[in-house]
Amino acid sequence: MNSDVAPHRAGGSEPTDSSVAPIPSATPRARRSLLRAALTGTAVLGTGLAVGTVPAAATTGRARHSAPVPTRPSTPDQALKELSKGNRRWRTLHQQHPNEGAAVRKALTTGQHPFALILSCIDSRVPPELVFDQGLGDLMTVRSAGEVLDEAVLGSVAYGVLELDIPLVLVLGHQSCGAVKAAVQADRTGDRLPAHIQYVADQITPAIDHSVDGDARVDATIDANVRLVRSRLAAEPDLAAKVKAGEVAIVGARYELTTQRVHLLK
Repeated sequence: MNSDVAPHRAGGSEPTDSSVAPIPSATPRARRSLLRAALTGTAVLGTGLAVGTVPAAATTGRARHSAPVPTRPSTPDQALKELSKGNRRWRTLHQQHPNEGAAVRKALTTGQHPFALILSCIDSRVPPELVFDQGLGDLMTVRSAGEVLDEAVLGSVAYGVLELDIPLVLVLGHQSCGAVKAAVQADRTGDRLPAHIQYVADQITPAIDHSVDGDARVDATIDANVRLVRSRLAAEPDLAAKVKAGEVAIVGARYELTTQRVHLLK
């Protein structure tokens, strides 16, 4: 993945209601702390997982021979570089399968600190943890056909960014996307797709590139759809505020099945 491409930034915001249901006898700060604790898997009282450290209990027995939990990338650029390195290992068949050992598993029982959120397609040929050669606790993954957004997907992305302070959201499209192909075909023929598949097609339809035909239209629409989803995420007020503050980047990328390479889309 070419990490030299500048990440997409978005500014401006509109008010939105992203409040959490009130918790009796709790202040707003306390409510947020409770929500964060629930989402990260940490206890409200006691110590959480310190990035780059391993609990003492995790160094006993077989765990003594496992690698310690590494320090996570904390900025968008660092996260992009880590993903780029992982994808290079993947496509050159030098995977490290990191963060799978006993010490890491033990440490992750007290919390999680993923450094990137990957919104990708459900395609079985594009599993983010493998494509980027990452392990347990490294990535938060949200998957839907054609990277289509709905309230569940938006909510998942939002709490990854707002509650876990993930610095990078990467929208990952891929070569030969079946969801995009179905949307393009339905748009061309006027046929209705079965059940809820039509919803997916309807969300992709605005991205269809009518300037080209055949396979080229599908291929061009794959990229256009990634850009559309990226722009929709960047327009979400809470996410836009984080982007404007430089705390998170929202970028688009594409995975090539033929080369296993991920490259950023401008």
